[in-house]
Amino acid sequence: MTVKRISIFPLSGVIMLPGMQLPLHIFEPRYRSLVSDALARDRMIGMIQPKSGGEHPPLFAVGCLGRIDDVEALEDGRYNIVLEGLQRFTLTRELDVGTPFRQIEAELWEEDELGEALSLGERASFEIEARRFAEAQGYAVDWNAVGELDDYSLVNIVAQIAPFDAAAKQALLEAKGLATRSELIVQLMQFFGRHDGSDDRVTLQ
Repeated sequence: MTVKRISIFPLSGVIMLPGMQLPLHIFEPRYRSLVSDALARDRMIGMIQPKSGGEHPPLFAVGCLGRIDDVEALEDGRYNIVLEGLQRFTLTRELDVGTPFRQIEAELWEEDELGEALSLGERASFEIEARRFAEAQGYAVDWNAVGELDDYSLVNIVAQIAPFDAAAKQALLEAKGLATRSELIVQLMQFFGRHDGSDDRVTLQ
């Protein structure tokens, strides 16, 4: 594995997968500094979830490295950016640096899912459960547009935007293989669809 120094943006409930895009509005001063620094160097930012709240919370072990694909610098110092996911990484240690944002050392994953596809049965099951979940949550979905998405885009878009809790989102990020992630999403949609995600929580180790 390749070891890389990564400037990170810890954000609970948000994941990014390789090949997918993630729009972000950057307003906190330390993360404005993060974006400014990234733009001046290699345009790279690592997205990773914190395990708790607070000023310097512990982090989950796996995140995703992204490249700033589009940026809008606002007059008051805020940014609107779009990250494109490149590779997942495993955190090995946090670095003691003088920047207002956090930096880590991490091992980059070898990514090989981009060419993967679901079987016809897996795709059908996924779409059926997605329709049920969307209807239960009251979401308006353009199902014609959904039907035109390739398997990789469909599964990973749902993984990124579905309203699951942080532990469930982390499990989706760490899942290896498109079929595995698709099956896990179906299970989560069934669980959160029944429980409305309000009282019970999925416990994923």
